[in-house]
Amino acid sequence: MIIGDREFHSVELAHWLHKQNLSFVFRQKKDTTFRQKGQKFQPLSSIEIYPGIRQFYPNVKFTQKRGFGRFNLGVYWKRKYRGKQEKETWYLLTNLPDLNTALKIYGQRFGIEAMFKDCKTGGYNLEASQANPDKLVRLIFLIALDMTSAWLHGQRIKFQKQESYICRRQEKNRTKKRHSNFWIGLYGQNWIVAWHECQAWVEQLVGSIRNKQAYYQRGLRAMKLIQQAL
Repeated sequence: MIIGDREFHSVELAHWLHKQNLSFVFRQKKDTTFRQKGQKFQPLSSIEIYPGIRQFYPNVKFTQKRGFGRFNLGVYWKRKYRGKQEKETWYLLTNLPDLNTALKIYGQRFGIEAMFKDCKTGGYNLEASQANPDKLVRLIFLIALDMTSAWLHGQRIKFQKQESYICRRQEKNRTKKRHSNFWIGLYGQNWIVAWHECQAWVEQLVGSIRNKQAYYQRGLRAMKLIQQAL
């Protein structure tokens, strides 16, 4: 199963994947043209939409390029929920047989959004490496090992409910995660390192502020749990 955002909307790629017997769901730009049987080409933006729309068009021809066959088109605009309305409609090119399956599969893309950021400018900055193919494969392998380790640490920290000690909690009305398990794991490691560097200063400071001792002990307990996770 291949999932692609609008950057991967190519009908050529869809045709190649279909020939390889691979399923796919690619989001399309609204200016992409399509044609149903017996009708003229028109842009996706010409489809009448409204919040809550769920439409499925089978055997649709995408773009005016020839020789790439027909696929299915799914149109979906999430209805207003808790006072919030999604701004954009999903136009999905797929070879899956029904809309519900296509929506379920494509919706999984948003669960890995944080991982993309971790591999790019929010973490390893992989795009800036400009490595040749051989070095890139080795680099990705090392990143996979390191990321898996940090992700597992972050997951354990969250399971212990100690992430509030090392990173900000998710804000209200924020739909996406503020921090991935990967970053929580890294923050946990950094907190332990910083603690060992500053332990004497912290203990001296807390010793002079008696009413903060209980909070300090609570923090030490959290640190012990985080060290166990590491």
